[in-house]
Amino acid sequence: MTNSTRKEPALPSGADLQAQAQAFLRDAAIWMQQHWLNILVATAIAVAIFFALHATRRWGMRVCERGAGVANWYSIIGRAVSKTGHFFILMTSIRLVAGYANPPVMVMATIGFLFTIAAVFQAAIWVRELIFGAVEHKTSSEQYHGAGLASALGIIRMIVTVVVFAIAFVVVLSNLGVDVTGLVAGLGVGGIAIGLAAQGIFADLFAALAIIFDKPFRVGDKVRFDTTSGVIQSIGLKSTRVRAFTGEELIIANKQLLDKVIENISNRHHVRIKLLIGVAYETPHDKLEALPAILTEVVGQCEAKISRASFEAFGASSIDMILEFDVPGDDQPAAHAMRDKVIIGIVRRFAEEGVSIPYPTQTAFTAMPDGTLVPPYPMDGDEAVCSASP
Repeated sequence: MTNSTRKEPALPSGADLQAQAQAFLRDAAIWMQQHWLNILVATAIAVAIFFALHATRRWGMRVCERGAGVANWYSIIGRAVSKTGHFFILMTSIRLVAGYANPPVMVMATIGFLFTIAAVFQAAIWVRELIFGAVEHKTSSEQYHGAGLASALGIIRMIVTVVVFAIAFVVVLSNLGVDVTGLVAGLGVGGIAIGLAAQGIFADLFAALAIIFDKPFRVGDKVRFDTTSGVIQSIGLKSTRVRAFTGEELIIANKQLLDKVIENISNRHHVRIKLLIGVAYETPHDKLEALPAILTEVVGQCEAKISRASFEAFGASSIDMILEFDVPGDDQPAAHAMRDKVIIGIVRRFAEEGVSIPYPTQTAFTAMPDGTLVPPYPMDGDEAVCSASP
């Protein structure tokens, strides 16, 4: 049994490199002699393209300066264009005219290789700037601020930069004919390991991004969740700070906060006030029929919007009515003041109409020796004495 040995390819010697260089120079000289006119025309066109691309880059710089960088999408695109590199502009100019000049195979391959590297990494820079611009535009336009959010943006920048340029690096290697399967698998396993180790931090970070982009609330909004009500103080990398209406500051993780049902009181269209009103059973029928219209009139005089004024049920000691009206806006103190105004108006109007709001009462009947019931209030005629049921 014989052992076969694998021979490694020998590195080119100095003589081989010298021969290749001489062959390249000989081919280049022949190419220039045979295609000198094509080379001149291609060079002129390449210079024109080079200056045109530089003019576009300067336009992006002016747009970025005029729009303060992230004022709108127009200026965000301008900022991305302003990040166009000189090497990419040069290689783009050469690549666009290389075919017209009919260069040797080695020259064309070299141009293609350099253009691929320049194009891939330039695309990565553009994508990174567009993502940065989108995030910064959202945070600035919605007035999100705070040291925690600044840290979040810094981490977002780092993550986006690493991911984008890692993809660009893999794409370049793949275009150069390198087998990147193992590299992609290694990056995937490493990413999973990092994600599992810091899943809590990433969960809160992505929750912060969801708050920024989905905008369930902003800094300064009044919110209510569970049994807590307060004002959003700041939105940070991991947590959100809420100043409760009772005075204390609450710190809650972003993910935990988004898992709750959040009421954004600041986006409230109106505040609905509900009042339960009881009137005495002795109220005359014509007065009872007029009560819904009376309540509607009182609410209108207080400049609130009536929603409902109707009878609800027969209570233990009164006929119960429901009054519901709306106060525009989200100002709870103003709504409570309006409620007080309506209550005073109802009491005053009921006094004018002779409608009483009874206390919770019970009526006691006295039984005579023969079992007849004597009511505690005077009655006329035959109604003075009630016969007991057998």
